Amino acid sequence: MAKKKPKGKISVNMSGKRKTAVARATVRKGKGRVRINSKPIHIIEPELARRKALEPVQIAEAMNRLADADVVVEVQGGGQMGQVDAIRTAIARGLVKWNGGAEGDDEELRDEYLRFDRSLLVNDPRRKEPKHQMGRGARKKWQKSYR
Repeated sequence: MAKKKPKGKISVNMSGKRKTAVARATVRKGKGRVRINSKPIHIIEPELARRKALEPVQIAEAMNRLADADVVVEVQGGGQMGQVDAIRTAIARGLVKWNGGAEGDDEELRDEYLRFDRSLLVNDPRRKEPKHQMGRGARKKWQKSYR
């Protein structure tokens, strides 16, 4: 059963990052709709990206934590799968904060997300390694042929 929200809480803003993709999620009172860049989450293509983005939503629905909240996500930068990872982190963080009420976070929902996949609540710190001199990339070097 979802906890009562304090009267002062109008919306919750959270963000998620992966590589250079940044997603900002706003959770407010509503009917359980989730939209990404003003499109419903259920029409994201390709299907693999849609399934991955729906994971935090399905867990929250199973625990009856999404029925009274609408989630609006704006995402930019990065590639397709980087954006999807940023989206799922932003949605999960937003729902944990929204369902927590006045005392902070929803511990039960947070524990379920951590049990499923830690990256739902924690940003992935990995970044692209910069190119170095004497080579075409981060690790590849120009061949020497003087021997």
